[in-house]
Amino acid sequence: MPTFSEYVAQSNRGMMTRLVPAGFFAKQTYLQQANIFTSTFGKIVWDALNNQTKFWNVLEKVPFGPVVGWRVRSARVTDTTAGRSSRPITEVGTIPTVGRSTYQTVSSNPRIIGTTFGASVTAQFLGGLEGGIGDALAQEQTAAARDHVKEMQQELLLGSHTIIQTGGASATGAIAQDIFRIGDTFRTAGANGGEGTDTDQILTAIGAVDPFVLTFTGGETLADGEIIYVVSRAGLTSIDDIIEEDARTVAGEAMTVPGNRGPGVYSITGAAARTANTWNSGAIILDNNGTARNITLALLDQAIREIRFNGGDPDLILTNYDEYDRISALLQPQQRFIAEGDFVVKLGDEQTLPGYRTGLQVATYKGIPVLPDADVRFGVNANDTDQGSYVYVLDTRHLKMAIAHATNYMENRDFFAANAMVVRGLFWSMAELRASRFDVNSKICDLLA
Repeated sequence: MPTFSEYVAQSNRGMMTRLVPAGFFAKQTYLQQANIFTSTFGKIVWDALNNQTKFWNVLEKVPFGPVVGWRVRSARVTDTTAGRSSRPITEVGTIPTVGRSTYQTVSSNPRIIGTTFGASVTAQFLGGLEGGIGDALAQEQTAAARDHVKEMQQELLLGSHTIIQTGGASATGAIAQDIFRIGDTFRTAGANGGEGTDTDQILTAIGAVDPFVLTFTGGETLADGEIIYVVSRAGLTSIDDIIEEDARTVAGEAMTVPGNRGPGVYSITGAAARTANTWNSGAIILDNNGTARNITLALLDQAIREIRFNGGDPDLILTNYDEYDRISALLQPQQRFIAEGDFVVKLGDEQTLPGYRTGLQVATYKGIPVLPDADVRFGVNANDTDQGSYVYVLDTRHLKMAIAHATNYMENRDFFAANAMVVRGLFWSMAELRASRFDVNSKICDLLA
């Protein structure tokens, strides 16, 4: 029998296979990972969600104040005889007849937004052990705080209307885009199926995935292909609610049956309540009757120009990343290289993406910051397919977040009240988006995806 050193020497000479007995290696057993190791997880929790709140951050926050309404002067003082109360006076001519301004009233109550969370006492204890996430309640509290602000951000950017994707009664009918929150009031419009109605329908539940199934009271049966629009919000008024008008053609469907209809805002609702080119319309809407087209610099220029015609001074272009990239591409032929440094525009609590002025990364267009936000809504066509995102051109001097109650935090550890061994928490805020002027804001829609 060869010794061990002889085995090694013979192995080096390529003779191992002849000298090792058959099955020698098959008899060996190794201690493996599965025998001794159980995965444990660190206490850091990574959030795989988009928690950006850009539009919320750029809006100025002001106290709600002692009233829920405000007045809008919609016409100058007029002389009932000569038509003008401001006019030249000749040497011995009469002075203008005294007239009066025209005032309109708008009102909107503050809206309450709440975010709840909780953890059982067992989860709280186990979270502190090896492999746990640490303080389970604190983790949930941190996540809920982010979710609370994100909810307000998303409500501000909800669409005011969309197309009905699946016809049917409550709990069957569904929409192509998530534009509502529970408690919102809606109506429908359009000649498709003749189902347009002036009856308020109030949402009690919304499906979580596309198509979003709606459960509501009011008794209507939704018709596939018609337009569904918000009449009033339970939550924050959105910028899309503000920039709207009656009787538009959306996704190829004219909102003219029954009557001229369009999304409501604040206390301005009802038939033909938001006629185009009036003080209470959505101001400047550059649409294409549901047919998608490319964003162009001419469209941007028109939106900016018409706002300035109305006496506004646009200071923000807001869109999603798809149209942001297209605007960047439009400006590429005009690229001018700056010797050093990035051009970054500060805006409220946010800043635009870094870039050179009219360079490949667009920081401004005509001196107006361009802010991409992933929550900006997309258009929709007659086939229930998303179009490109909207492009909003805004004068934010007339857009304020009126804060009635800054965000509050409450915690409840009463097991008897909960009838369970749990700790519960609540973040809540009371606020509303106020637009003191509608006609100095614009949106460009019906854009190609």
